[in-house]
Parts: sequence; C-alpha cells; structure tokens
Amino acid sequence: MKKILMLHGVNHNMFGKRDPIQYGTITLEEIDENMTELGKELGVEVISFQTNHEGDMCERIHQAFMENIDAVVINAGAWTHYSYGIRDALAILTVPIIEIHMSNIHAREKFRHHSVFSEIAKGQICGFGLDSYLLGLRAAIGSIEEIK
Repeated sequence: MKKILMLHGVNHNMFGKRDPIQYGTITLEEIDENMTELGKELGVEVISFQTNHEGDMCERIHQAFMENIDAVVINAGAWTHYSYGIRDALAILTVPIIEIHMSNIHAREKFRHHSVFSEIAKGQICGFGLDSYLLGLRAAIGSIEEIK
C-alpha cells in the first residue's frame, strides 16, 4: 500500500480555535480523519504529523526518506514563507511534494505570497479549506501514478 505523509506546520494544532475567518472551524483532528477516510477510499495510507518546532519537522522529513514514503502533502503554515531548513529537508526527498494551504495565501498579506517550497513542489493548492487537503491528497496519488 502506498504511503502519503501529511505534514502540518506551526499553529495547526489550533485549527478550530484560531482565526475562523481564514481557517474555518474545522479542527486538525477532523482534517486528519477526513484525510485518512479518503486515503482508505483511494487505497493509500495517510500518515499525519504536526509540530510547532521547526527542527522536529525536519527530523520527520528525514525519517520519511528512510521509510520510503511515496509522496508528501505539506501545509507548513508560516514556515512556507521563510523556512529554508524545511525546504532543504524536503529537497532530500525524491517523491512528489504537494504544497497546500487552507486559505488563499495570494489574497492575504504580502509576506504570505511567496513560498520557499514552490521550486521543489510538484504544485500548490490553496484557498479551499478542508478541500485543499483532499485535493492535495488526490494530487499526490496522481503524481505517484505518473512516476510508474
């Protein structure tokens, strides 16, 4: 069974409580449940990880390399805009990386318009709330199939 790693970034443990105008009221647990359910329907295992610590995120990405994960879906939150450490960790991987965001980062503050991951990501999905995650999972699966 193919394995997709879902990486959640800084402050995502506060989904459901934080800025409902941008992120809605869905919780991280509910997002993970939806991802797992869709993964089962599509025949893949979704492994979720969230941290508020940049080094822990890099360590989890290194672990993914050793585990032979088939693709990564990442919503790194604010790290998207400045974390070259996470970017360099992701660049070690040889699998498709799909960047996602719940909000439309291009319609928000100017500093959010730039992604340090965009050069290494297969693509970016933003602005669709929970559907950004589900579309990201579908894109990851499609990208794995392209490699075959």
